[in-house]
Amino acid sequence: MLGLIMAIVDTSIDNVAITDMAGTLGATFDEIGWVATGYILASVIVMPLNGWLTARFGRRNFYAACILIFTVASFLCGTATSVWQLVAYRVLQGLGGGALQPTAQAILFESYPPEKRSGAMAIFGVGAMVGPAIGPTLGGFIVDNYSWPLIFYINLPIGIAAFFMTLAFIKDQSYIKRSTNPVDWLGLGLLTAGIASLQYVLERGQTEDWFSSQTIVIMAVIAVCALIAFIIREIRDPQPLVDLSVFKARSFTAGNIIGIVTGFGLYGSALIMPLYYQNVMGFTAMGTGLALLPGALATAVSMPIASRLGKILDPRASIAFGLVTFALGCWMVGGLNQFASFESTLLPRAIQGFALGFMFVPLTTATLGEISRAKMANATGVYTLVRQLGGSLGIAILQLVETRRQDSAYATLASGVTMANQNVANMLHGVSNQATMLTGIYGQVMLNAETVAYNDVFRLCAVIFIISVPTVLLLRGNPPGTDHPAPLVE
Repeated sequence: MLGLIMAIVDTSIDNVAITDMAGTLGATFDEIGWVATGYILASVIVMPLNGWLTARFGRRNFYAACILIFTVASFLCGTATSVWQLVAYRVLQGLGGGALQPTAQAILFESYPPEKRSGAMAIFGVGAMVGPAIGPTLGGFIVDNYSWPLIFYINLPIGIAAFFMTLAFIKDQSYIKRSTNPVDWLGLGLLTAGIASLQYVLERGQTEDWFSSQTIVIMAVIAVCALIAFIIREIRDPQPLVDLSVFKARSFTAGNIIGIVTGFGLYGSALIMPLYYQNVMGFTAMGTGLALLPGALATAVSMPIASRLGKILDPRASIAFGLVTFALGCWMVGGLNQFASFESTLLPRAIQGFALGFMFVPLTTATLGEISRAKMANATGVYTLVRQLGGSLGIAILQLVETRRQDSAYATLASGVTMANQNVANMLHGVSNQATMLTGIYGQVMLNAETVAYNDVFRLCAVIFIISVPTVLLLRGNPPGTDHPAPLVE
């Protein structure tokens, strides 16, 4: 759990420190964006290799090595004196952090018998779902009161403790067979090229104006060709690098489809909401973190409830309830504006957080419930990757919609701000410095356009979650008196 929490928190903690990093390191906004992009690109490459790397090096050694790499890289990040040095250290940190979440999930899921796995996932979910909400709060506090290197240094005591606890308590299970097969370098190259190119398109598409950029077009072609070739190769290979046979389990396939939507909501809203609070509502970094905190607290409350209800309710009902409730929270946020009070942001965020508990616990249990323990590391790696890509897709779509909608709203609003408008004429009448007044009017029009755009983005999230509700029917229900699917897919 310690390794998991470090990795999850670090995916979001640096979001509120971007401005301070750019100022200290003398970087442009585009350059500093690579601090987050570099970490994500490295981590998504490692995620699907989780099963293969576990078999290659053993679970304990692999997990301990990942924690060590992540911790050392965290220290190096805090010492960076240039933006590209920081990006390089973040890539190293991502290589260690990418495997922490799926490996932790596999260890926890395998450590409990099927009838107790929903409780185990509730424990796991405290780190997996609360981490993204705690990250901005913690980051905001550190940035406002100290300096940004501390957001990396705080990993050091946690990482050291996690490293020695892993060596002491994590054991390799007998069903995990050490692989002695030669490395499939072609397959590894195809996977790396495909996943990295796809993630690049999703991360940098908005910045580079999507397919009007030659780089984005080239990366998209590489992603499609490399991933298709990789899938064909893995299906034919008797000793695949990534075992795609787990998709034969209906619940695993359905769970990954729903996971894309939940990743969309979790990661997309985790990025868009802080921007809305800071850019439109004028919150500080610390204020933004506090506004997001009710979501984390509500998730921590709802997860044990969802776990207990899993013994008496069909998991599909819990997941559907979570999807609808999260949609309600998004719709409520879409009704706020630049004049909304801090208190008015708390309830919608709490509703979203409460909904996540009902989605995460039963969804994870149902998705992985049919997978055998021998294939669990591979399955959790694939599942984590799919949710991460869903989040990246969500961020890309929401940023595109926000930008396009803001331009459209500004054009509509600005068309009425002319001298023909009596209110505008009255404001400018008798003013000696009309240029200053016009600048203020422009700022107000732009702020209103931005508000309209963010409102539409959150309403779009709500609609997507409602539309996705029928997909829960693809999951298998539980036999009476259990909280897990009956068969295991070997």
